[in-house]
Amino acid sequence: MAVLDIISSILLIAGVFFGLSGAIGLFKFPDFFTRVHAASVTDSIAAILIIGGLLLQTSFDLNTAKLLFILLFLMITSPTASHALAKSARHGGLLTLEETKDGQQEQGQ
Repeated sequence: MAVLDIISSILLIAGVFFGLSGAIGLFKFPDFFTRVHAASVTDSIAAILIIGGLLLQTSFDLNTAKLLFILLFLMITSPTASHALAKSARHGGLLTLEETKDGQQEQGQ
């Protein structure tokens, strides 16, 4: 097995790990904002690692350019979409977990 194949396999496995940890974070975190954060950060890291691993498998031709364009597109759109989701939730009046707890404590006193 060539060195590039080993490095590519490591990058692909690490990308899958970050993707799965982000998916688990969507189920485990308590409120919307922490879930969006988990999804956006791990999605970006997973995309970088997986596409990096795939780039090492190409023979640096047209497929390499396509993968780089996909990576560029994901790096622009993924954080932008996460920011838009969080901002619209905030604008719609959705509170964070801490704000919800603070409000319940003030009402109970």
